Amino acid sequence: MQTTALALAHEKLGAMMVPFAGWKMPLHYGSQLEEHRTVRQSAGVFDVSHMVIVDLKGSDAKTFCQTLFANDVAKLKPGRALYTTMLTEAGGIIDDLIVYQLGANEYRIITNAGTRDKDLNWINTQLKTLDLSVQLFVQEDLALLAVQGPAVLESCHLWLPEAFTTQVKALKPFHCLQTNNMFVSTTGYTGETGFEIALPNANVQDLWDKIIASGVKPIGLGARDSLRLEAGLNLYGADMDEGVTPDESNLSWTVDLSDTSRVFIGREAIEANRVKPHSCLMGAVLEQKGTLKAGLTVFLNDRPIGTITSAAWSPLLSRAIAMVRVNEPAEQAIVQLRGKPASISLHPLPFYKNAKVVVTTHKEGENHV
Repeated sequence: MQTTALALAHEKLGAMMVPFAGWKMPLHYGSQLEEHRTVRQSAGVFDVSHMVIVDLKGSDAKTFCQTLFANDVAKLKPGRALYTTMLTEAGGIIDDLIVYQLGANEYRIITNAGTRDKDLNWINTQLKTLDLSVQLFVQEDLALLAVQGPAVLESCHLWLPEAFTTQVKALKPFHCLQTNNMFVSTTGYTGETGFEIALPNANVQDLWDKIIASGVKPIGLGARDSLRLEAGLNLYGADMDEGVTPDESNLSWTVDLSDTSRVFIGREAIEANRVKPHSCLMGAVLEQKGTLKAGLTVFLNDRPIGTITSAAWSPLLSRAIAMVRVNEPAEQAIVQLRGKPASISLHPLPFYKNAKVVVTTHKEGENHV
């Protein structure tokens, strides 16, 4: 099992270490709920060095990315980023990822750890098939930290290089900046303001120590999951996979069809099925005490209409919440908990946006802002 360069630092901070996608990673440092609240209320730092960082360079890099990804990198300029999906010919989601433009013929992608081998095999296969002038560099020597929360901008001068801080604080969402050996982007997986920082493994301990010394708390993967769920952000392998399309996964906006001359992998299938997707993702709130879990069947008038794909406890709503894949929309539905029917309310995703909870529970009729 692989470990990040910060494995000992996590253990010294009392982290509960667990296996995740072939890595030994911190689940929490004591209380997952407190870590969740910390990110929503102030700031937290995640070690996400298990993610896969790949650079694509060459005279055909733009053409390759335009073919490989459903979103169009033609919209990018150096220093900007976009979220996209990578599709099969049938329109199924191989993975979701962020593409950053580093230079005129240079792009960086960051993909999921659990899909590493599949993604790299697919990218290399397409590269050979298309016979383009592109080199692929897997950045094994880079660590990745995510510093997230509303107080991040207040503390970043304490741990970023002084000459770099002003530039970083001025970055708009989905922008990026490289200086010396540090790559900073205004991206994340929590629904909060924040940065993701890639830098050499040899330097990450020093940055981690400075971040912790500034008062930013360490956060584990447990809170990362509940934070992303509140923010309505999909988890690959749970909420989406190769069996569903972006249109069936609240990701239609990641598919750019505006350039009719652009041919990308999966385009034909997406256009053919866009009129009537087979399913959609919705948010669910349990309207009583209890917990939800992935795999539970969702019923409407005693008919199965879908399945819970991922679930967590929401500290903001003080309720169990979930993502549900349904084959027809509804406002109320039923799941079976311990052999008894339990009511769930169904909502458009997300649960949380722009620092506010945006769902109203049917049972109490109150908005949890």
